[in-house]
Amino acid sequence: MSTQSNESVVSAPPDDEEELTSAKAGWASVDKTVFGVSFGIIAALCIFGGIFTTAMGDGATAALSWVTTNLGWLFILAATGFVAFSLVLAFGRYGSIPLSQHGEKPDFSTLSWIAMMFSAGMGIGLMFFGVYEPVSHLASPPPFIDAAPGSQEAASAAMAYTLFHWGLHPWAIYSVVGLALAYSTYRMGRGNLMSAPFQALFGKDRIENKGWGKPIDILAIICTKFGSATSLGLGALQVASGLALLKTGKFEDDPSAAAPIIIICVLTVGVIFSAASGVSKGIKWLSNANMILAALLLVFVFVVGPTVFILDLVPDAIGSYLDQLIPMSFHSAVFGGSEWLASWTIFYWAWWISWTPFVGTFIAKISKGRTIKEFVLGVLLVPTAVSVIWFAIFGGAGIHLQLNGVDIAGAGNEAAGFFAALQNYPLFTAAAIVVMVLTAIFFVSGADAGALVLGTLSSRGRKEPWKPLVILWAILTGAVAAVLLFVGGLDALQTFTILAASPFVLIIIGLCVALYADLRRDPLRKRRQGPVRGAVEVPTMVPFAVPTTSENDIVDAEGDENSPKV
Repeated sequence: MSTQSNESVVSAPPDDEEELTSAKAGWASVDKTVFGVSFGIIAALCIFGGIFTTAMGDGATAALSWVTTNLGWLFILAATGFVAFSLVLAFGRYGSIPLSQHGEKPDFSTLSWIAMMFSAGMGIGLMFFGVYEPVSHLASPPPFIDAAPGSQEAASAAMAYTLFHWGLHPWAIYSVVGLALAYSTYRMGRGNLMSAPFQALFGKDRIENKGWGKPIDILAIICTKFGSATSLGLGALQVASGLALLKTGKFEDDPSAAAPIIIICVLTVGVIFSAASGVSKGIKWLSNANMILAALLLVFVFVVGPTVFILDLVPDAIGSYLDQLIPMSFHSAVFGGSEWLASWTIFYWAWWISWTPFVGTFIAKISKGRTIKEFVLGVLLVPTAVSVIWFAIFGGAGIHLQLNGVDIAGAGNEAAGFFAALQNYPLFTAAAIVVMVLTAIFFVSGADAGALVLGTLSSRGRKEPWKPLVILWAILTGAVAAVLLFVGGLDALQTFTILAASPFVLIIIGLCVALYADLRRDPLRKRRQGPVRGAVEVPTMVPFAVPTTSENDIVDAEGDENSPKV
């Protein structure tokens, strides 16, 4: 069979031997333009922030005010739109399409798949906000809720908003990016790059040869770098808070950045060793260890904490979340509440968006062989269910203490919330050490996965990027986190996350359009009876085969002249 020159025709992904050879090629495998520009911009910002700390902080604050005032609506509508888009793909005519060409089986077991996905997606954030966010909303209810601080109504609203920020919406953002990349890589045989799916819209020649895709990949790297740095900064703040408490017996209301920066330097060494071992060893082992330690901590607090209160809270929290899901999804600052939205909802949506190049690429990397429906439901529902359990136990323990006169919300700083709750239960020292170890492992596994993805993005989509390049990105991640803490602590982390994510939300919308364009051409989609309005021609050659399906699944396989021939 002759090879077609049509742009729709793509080659199969490189085999393992070719990937290994490319990885050994070293510096030759690196995309010099993408790496040089992105590395230069990030390094320049780090140097500028270290020298002109005040100027950088003031400029970032002014830019943040403009973004939240003028683009808050975009974050709110986009996040909700991604939820709808994911569910339509899962339960529509494309749900049975596999993320592979020839029926390959998944590379990882379902348990390891979920563990790696969850660890990479929001591990440190769960530790940092697990107690603090529900208690914070209880003590100071959102402006859209008519409830008195510390009331039972405020408690229900606190859980509803917490689950809103950690449930379907964030994972839908990850889902659409991961799905677009997985389909493009494993179904269409393109490189594992953020720009690759856009070949469906602009053609392979423009994206790859003419360089149209390079700005997308550069923006993805910069966005990922600041999003991952935020998580690492939060993790360092929490470990530093726990160490200070164990050392002095009290919380610091205004801790310095010195201790967190030292912690970042120490843990970055662990990231380097983990990054050198690859996905199948370092990240997989760390993710499984995370899951075990997190489960032990959950069971401990559930048993020694207010068990009955937690059990009662679970259905109430789910009910409040589902009842308020639509209103919460569309709350904007048109009638006030802009400061609260910037600190919470818009920050969260920007944080998840800034993580999508990293988490989306990583989820795509570990999801080969799964169907679209399996992928979407796995990415949306399983982590959301775990978030419900996590916040019901840890957030419920904090709410119970707050309602009974223990001021968790006012104990030290944001990073102290978890430890402030654990102080009221037996074996505090052991539990605090587990929290710090768990946070440290989340730090290492998250930074490791992030460095691997950045190596892929700056190596033309190589599955196994050059290890010195991965290590370099790991070191730079720690450096960015340290600079942001030096510039302004938690506020700086939040500010730069929103700023980095603002342009990338448009890229994610473009990925949704590109994915839909690809799916419209897929011969495995379930056909409607009769002609499909606006249907496009199926390529005469495609990098996947027509499956053996029932006659009801493909009603026009024989009569449609555009159907692929095998």
